[in-house]
Amino acid sequence: MTTNDRPLTGSTTIGDWLDHPEGGALVREVLGQGGAFDESSLAPVRGLPLQQLVALSQGQLPQAVVDDLVLRANDGVFPEEAAVGADDATGPWREKTTPGRFAGKTVVVTGAASGIGRATASRVAREGGRVVAVDLFADKLEALVADLADVDVALVTVAGDITAQDDVDRIVAAADGRIDALANIAGINDDFSPLHETTDAMWDRVIAVNLTGAFKLSRAVLPVMQEAGRGSIVNVASEAGLRGNASGNAYTVSKHGVVGLTKSAAFMYAGQGIRVNAVAPGGVATGIPFPANVSEVGSARLRPFQAAIPSVATAEELAASITFLLSDDAVNINGAILASDGGWSVQ
Repeated sequence: MTTNDRPLTGSTTIGDWLDHPEGGALVREVLGQGGAFDESSLAPVRGLPLQQLVALSQGQLPQAVVDDLVLRANDGVFPEEAAVGADDATGPWREKTTPGRFAGKTVVVTGAASGIGRATASRVAREGGRVVAVDLFADKLEALVADLADVDVALVTVAGDITAQDDVDRIVAAADGRIDALANIAGINDDFSPLHETTDAMWDRVIAVNLTGAFKLSRAVLPVMQEAGRGSIVNVASEAGLRGNASGNAYTVSKHGVVGLTKSAAFMYAGQGIRVNAVAPGGVATGIPFPANVSEVGSARLRPFQAAIPSVATAEELAASITFLLSDDAVNINGAILASDGGWSVQ
């Protein structure tokens, strides 16, 4: 049990686990066995729930390890998560939806099968919006549908490639004549390579997905929004769109391009009831997977700056920023690049 008589659970923060005399010993035992983390690497994620380590490890730390830690910390019994207290201001951040915020609206969300895109699609649906969920992976989209089976809204899935015009046309057709908002979230990472190491293949693919895909889909939905006289587009940029020391050359260029795409469109359509903004995440617990081979030169150069990340966010925390800008709550915000990065951009 924790020092405040609450059980250690998967929702308890990593920091609380490490600071607890029994829980800390258990976590350090797991860390001592090697694998995805050591204690120093957990410093930026102390405020995240222990459960988030499963996603952060990208498969190296299985769910069974977290479950075993919870069992061992509670004498072999799984405690009720509700005992932690959903409204406890001292615990980890917990998502609180705004019922009806997207009622009557159709929102297109790309990258909807995983990570930030999935969290965004889920939140829009749970707040009453009709979602056109787009991703390459049909099976993962079906899993999203299953998870939202109890939500009384329409959820349309489109398995397609946002870099292919035919698939972009299918996405717009699936919206059936109404598109109130678009969240351009689909993205891929590069291999941290500096310019002299960046291959044509890496450059072409990263630019295509991160920038050209957002351009093509935005271009396709804007006539629908213009006809309606309203609309909101939110692009996902990155800390790499604000600085040069956050990622490799291709990814950095692509995200700087997203910032330019956002600002130009915000200016061009400002008088037509259409708002265009971007969110610039820093570290994300369910971040974009890296390629198998990462540049040693680029990684060595970037490492000191990436070590300065003050905190790592969950996908749900990023979805909170994105859905705010998508919604009418952001009625007076246009052309903004919202740094949702735990303060990394002000360091």
